[in-house]
Amino acid sequence: VQLQASGGGLVQAGGSLRLSCAASGFAFDYYAVAWFRQASGKEREAVSCLNNIGDKTYYADSVKGRFTISRDDAKNTMYLQINNLKPEDTAVYYCAAGRNWALCRDYEYGYWGQGTQVTVSS
Repeated sequence: VQLQASGGGLVQAGGSLRLSCAASGFAFDYYAVAWFRQASGKEREAVSCLNNIGDKTYYADSVKGRFTISRDDAKNTMYLQINNLKPEDTAVYYCAAGRNWALCRDYEYGYWGQGTQVTVSS
């Protein structure tokens, strides 16, 4: 099982990034997917979750209207489109996959990627 996140980088406030996470080694289309982030010195937090069918989403209040989660089951890949980036979005972003769609909590996700750094300059 592998989740490989990519797409992070250094951007100015107001910019955009598209994070990708390629999955392998499990039946991706049966799994809910999610993005979490952890800023330096802070606890990991849920950013967005998407169920396996793709018709239910969760977004943290801080990212609503700016972030969009999506998936392409044909490519075994999940995405996070991030627009209007803010300095407070600076964090390591982790992709995850889990069998159950429920509360978008980290304990619901058994497979994790290695993280990709997003740094937003003001």
